Amino acid sequence: MLRVLLGEPPRQNSGVLADAMDNMAKVASMLRKEMNAHEDRDHEYRKLEVWTRGLISSLDELEQSWFAAAFYRKSVVAGYMDDMSVTEQGEYARYVYFYKNGFIRVFSLLDKLGTVLNSLYNLNTSQTKAHFSYFTVLRQFQLLKEHTPLADELENIKNSYREPLQNLRKRRNAEIHYMNAEMQDDLWQRHQGLHDKIQLEDLDSHLEDLRQGLEMVCKSLCAAFRYSNEQWHKNASSQNRV
Repeated sequence: MLRVLLGEPPRQNSGVLADAMDNMAKVASMLRKEMNAHEDRDHEYRKLEVWTRGLISSLDELEQSWFAAAFYRKSVVAGYMDDMSVTEQGEYARYVYFYKNGFIRVFSLLDKLGTVLNSLYNLNTSQTKAHFSYFTVLRQFQLLKEHTPLADELENIKNSYREPLQNLRKRRNAEIHYMNAEMQDDLWQRHQGLHDKIQLEDLDSHLEDLRQGLEMVCKSLCAAFRYSNEQWHKNASSQNRV
């Protein structure tokens, strides 16, 4: 959608994004077949299908936010806010909007994945923490010592992206709980020199953090839904042999 508005060609899914989309689509299709083949009296299959399709949409929106932020960043050439033209200020504001949208979506999507995993594998994470996050779900996997191959893979993915996730989390927390992330940067600079010009944050470094956050989300989704698909087929094969 955003690519069309920006005059860019539609996205062709590739790499880890395509892998994540394909694995989620397979699970959604599998759930639909189960609903058609058996009665879904407790609507569990339907709920999981809706959640899975919601994750597909959320991943699409996260990728578009990163793309749009990168698109507008190209038009920001001044190193200081005071040196920007009115047009460039507008481009910078649009970059900030989509960048913020992106880093907020990273953690929102991970938490949605946590909700799906909690339901799929009966982890009962809410008994540990009422309002749990994706990272609480990962700890619950380790605590219960169940589905160890999936738990270990998700933990390894998380650890390999520790630094960009920490950077994104700090900015997310500043944005949601304290003040706008870019205003916090400005305030810090004012403390250094009251009358100095405000230098822009490192846009490229921030965008790279967001790109890696997107990549981490894709790999986590891919691992979770690939494993779920494999488990489903194993269980179906076992039942057919009985």
